Amino acid sequence: MGLILKVLKHLFITIGIIASALILLAFTDVPYFAYHALSLNHQQLDGKADVIVVMGGDGMPSPNGLLRLYYGSEAAIENPNAKVVIALPRNKDGSIEQLELMGDELALKGIDRNRIIYEPNGFNTRSQALEVRKLFEAEKKLLIVSSPEHLYRAIRSFEKVGFKEIGSLPTFEKPSDEEELKDKTDKEETRVRNLSLRYNLWSYLQYEIKVLREYFAISYYWVKGWI
Repeated sequence: MGLILKVLKHLFITIGIIASALILLAFTDVPYFAYHALSLNHQQLDGKADVIVVMGGDGMPSPNGLLRLYYGSEAAIENPNAKVVIALPRNKDGSIEQLELMGDELALKGIDRNRIIYEPNGFNTRSQALEVRKLFEAEKKLLIVSSPEHLYRAIRSFEKVGFKEIGSLPTFEKPSDEEELKDKTDKEETRVRNLSLRYNLWSYLQYEIKVLREYFAISYYWVKGWI
């Protein structure tokens, strides 16, 4: 019993130290830069894309799925000759209903259905890269659309299966302008004067969670030899 209490004590102390470090980091720009670094935002294609791969995320109608489709449709408009691949595992019953819903969303945004290809066989980023490689030659120029923190692993996975030219299109959210949210009146009961602490702290804490989770995934892929 004494040993268990001792282990629990050290465990709680360790958790407390880690939590304190994360909170302190949230007062700096480190989480922001780490989050943006994973997006490989600087990795752009030289010329138009041949294939746009929209990583399905949580499917429809999830927030990240809709955001990826928004960016994917914009990319499809800018690259009118590119095929658009939606990579999302099929449902547990074997249907591709989720992919079809995502295809419908692209069609609503003006993308010709003949350009849309469903990839339902991959169950993770590695297998999705392999499945897309079966569809296209390695010389094709790919543009990967995904959440910012996922793009490093996604692009490196597609490079590992043979694709030579790959561009990054991170689905960064576009928050409201801070100045538009502030109360600019002279009333004493004004509540919103400085949003940095209130919103940046919370956003940076979320960045930390996303980045740490992705670092673990990248480490796993590296050990497996997938990136």
